[in-house]
Amino acid sequence: MAKDDRKAAHKILIVDDEASQRELLEMVLVEEGYTVETAGSGEEAVGKVQENFYNIVILDLKMAGIGGLEALKHIKEISQAIQVLIVTAYASVDSAVDAMRSGALNYLTKPVDLDELRVLVEKTMEVSDLAVENESLRAQLTSSLQISDIIGNSPKIMEIFETIKIVAPTDATVLILGESGTGKELVADAIHRNSPRTSNPLIKVNCAALPESLLESELFGHEKGSFTGAVARREGRFKLADGGTLFLDEIGEMSFVLQAKLLRVIQDKTFERVGGTETMAVDVRLIVATNKDLDNEVKEGRFREDLYYRLNVFPITLPPLRERREDIPILAEHFLNIISRRNRKRIRGFSPSAMDLLMRNQWKGNVRELENVVERAVIMARGDLVQPEDLPANLRQGEPEEPVGVTPGRPLSEVEKEAIIRTLELTGGNRTEAAKLLGIGRRTLQYKLKEYRLSSSGEQEVRK
Repeated sequence: MAKDDRKAAHKILIVDDEASQRELLEMVLVEEGYTVETAGSGEEAVGKVQENFYNIVILDLKMAGIGGLEALKHIKEISQAIQVLIVTAYASVDSAVDAMRSGALNYLTKPVDLDELRVLVEKTMEVSDLAVENESLRAQLTSSLQISDIIGNSPKIMEIFETIKIVAPTDATVLILGESGTGKELVADAIHRNSPRTSNPLIKVNCAALPESLLESELFGHEKGSFTGAVARREGRFKLADGGTLFLDEIGEMSFVLQAKLLRVIQDKTFERVGGTETMAVDVRLIVATNKDLDNEVKEGRFREDLYYRLNVFPITLPPLRERREDIPILAEHFLNIISRRNRKRIRGFSPSAMDLLMRNQWKGNVRELENVVERAVIMARGDLVQPEDLPANLRQGEPEEPVGVTPGRPLSEVEKEAIIRTLELTGGNRTEAAKLLGIGRRTLQYKLKEYRLSSSGEQEVRK
């Protein structure tokens, strides 16, 4: 596709309640070769986005009726692939940060520098192409997969979706690895739901929740009188899962004795009840999970090597939440909506400072910890936004003593520059992590570093 044709294929919506501003931006971008439409209000813009896809929306922050921030939220609810550039006449860090946290990619200040507009739209077009590609891939996956319980748009989660799509139709044994709270059970659910066994049972057993004697009975069943309290015959989980799927969580906690019996079931697909002599055959697909390093457990002599190789047919490793920080806002909003309805509270979101604290936390308990924190915040919140004081004290310990750039009238460029410097210091110069914390794309951060002549560490480069 020729360059001009490529530009013409990208639709831009300009939203401003000042006709002269709309016409000026439209004229400049049409001359650049883009396909441009305009809207005179936030309401009109949301209506247009509901009916048509736009690669880029250039949105004035201050408008009558639905303001820019509210329109931004509606636009992002319709499609995350739409890239939004905010235009503001106010050098306010609060409005800029709030817009970025709500999903805006970048912003321009009035009066708009037309050369800056051209450069920024060109760069945003590249981001839009990638976003459209990602949304298309996710749509293809979700159209064929039932994965609604797994929340996220990060590349690592997209890889998990693709992996589920590959392994679910098979009967392969799956080993799910990951820290506690990363969603191993949700992945097991998704694999079963998208397998040919979906109409048959998915039976779950937590191997860490029962002592060895009870776990054996739980898995294989027992005969009447086989031990004290066995007043009747009972079928085990393997029998109950016949024709379906058996999910064994925390497999790393299973004793050596039971590991040997499990190995036999995997090899021969037969077993006996505790205290019984009848050999029974079962057709069960096995999915197991652990937060332990089984390779190390084998080396240390705590896990059978032959069983490990039998289980490690198709491993899936789930990333900890700290390695997919771009999913934190999506997950936090998801939990907020569910928990708010459950507690009959009307909370519409997180303040920028509260979201910043969520983004900075290391989340050793992963998604489960995030859900618990959001539940506490919903209960504590007194307004319609979750504030930093609604979050646990341990999250607030890393809160900066002095907010960045709070001096009234301070130029927005200085505030932005200082925010970039501090964030790069916080991340040790990691541009990808810094971009996530700032709520912008990595390419946008690179553009800003070049604009402010900053190094990756946030230090001012010496002009030659």
